[in-house]
Amino acid sequence: MRPLEGLVVLEFCQFLAGPSAGLKLADLGARVIKIERPVKGEACRQLSIKDLFVDDSSLLFHTINRNKESFAADLKNPDDLVLVKKLIAKADIMTHNFRPGVMEKIGLAFDDTLTINPKIIYGTITGYGDKGPWANKPGQDLLLQSLSGLSWLSGRKSQEPVPFGLAVADLMCGNHFVQGILAALLKRAKTGKGVLVEVSLLESVLDVQFEAITSYLNDGGQQPERGDVKGSAHAFLSAPYGVYQTQEGYLSLAMGDLLFIGDALEIDLSKYADKALWFSKRDEIRELLSEKLLTQTADYWLNLLQQKGIWCGKVLNYKELNNQSFVNELELKQTVQNSAGEKMVTTRSPIQLDGEILGSTKAAPKVGEDNLAIHEEFIR
Repeated sequence: MRPLEGLVVLEFCQFLAGPSAGLKLADLGARVIKIERPVKGEACRQLSIKDLFVDDSSLLFHTINRNKESFAADLKNPDDLVLVKKLIAKADIMTHNFRPGVMEKIGLAFDDTLTINPKIIYGTITGYGDKGPWANKPGQDLLLQSLSGLSWLSGRKSQEPVPFGLAVADLMCGNHFVQGILAALLKRAKTGKGVLVEVSLLESVLDVQFEAITSYLNDGGQQPERGDVKGSAHAFLSAPYGVYQTQEGYLSLAMGDLLFIGDALEIDLSKYADKALWFSKRDEIRELLSEKLLTQTADYWLNLLQQKGIWCGKVLNYKELNNQSFVNELELKQTVQNSAGEKMVTTRSPIQLDGEILGSTKAAPKVGEDNLAIHEEFIR
């Protein structure tokens, strides 16, 4: 039995942050019912990755909405709203990421829902909180990466701002949302009362950067100083940290004793014995390491350096990753199937409980696919 089995979650969220939280709750055993507009459904169904679609919904939608049910309802329709309120009366958790004021207009704000269900856990995600001049601005991942300073932490100095190739603001906010909901479940168990859980994309993406922002606030307001050598990585870490091209493939070097690494590579780095130079002369040192590492293959250096206990690794692309034995040994992939019998391969929950992998075989639902069954169970 999974820990959240028996809990019903009503998900009014769209795109990534809220639905990714719902995915995690579903993996933990909760029954997650997406409340979607009729016909078109949630907006993410048409937001595609590389124009990939399955059963008229984007592959992106399928990656974060597996193992859920769909109940189609028009929240502006009084009759549909009556049905939704009946679902709320029997739910444990409801989540939404509408802009501030939307749920208030239709009578589904937190205080309204408490009159329907006094024990409801009510979770909201906003872009920038629900107060102030930013409250109604669009909260989108790239905009948050740009606003929060995050885009100045990756890539080389000469590239200037570089956004991540993933929706990191959305996904980390989803993680924080799950943490808040789990904490609210514990609070409700103690008090027997409903709980309001609030997170914003802005606060979440700032929390992700706590080490960088703390450094800035306590170091005289010094901006992150990225290296400008190919393969530069962490803006706050010294040489040798980074990725290096070899004769064949790429090698990553993590933190370690620079002089010891120099000895292993047969490079004289004695003039950098002062550890302060490992940062101030970071680019210069990395150039020396790069010249040496280009003389042999990544496999050669990996074998040599790992034998000496130096933290290093080969840089894999997705094809190379997929061919690693641990992918099958750890069952890192799973196959899900929709109601039409179409199959998709995807990742699984990274959590194991008592040795059990939290896998699932159910793909994302079609719009309103579960209306009849949900109506019979909860509303009739």
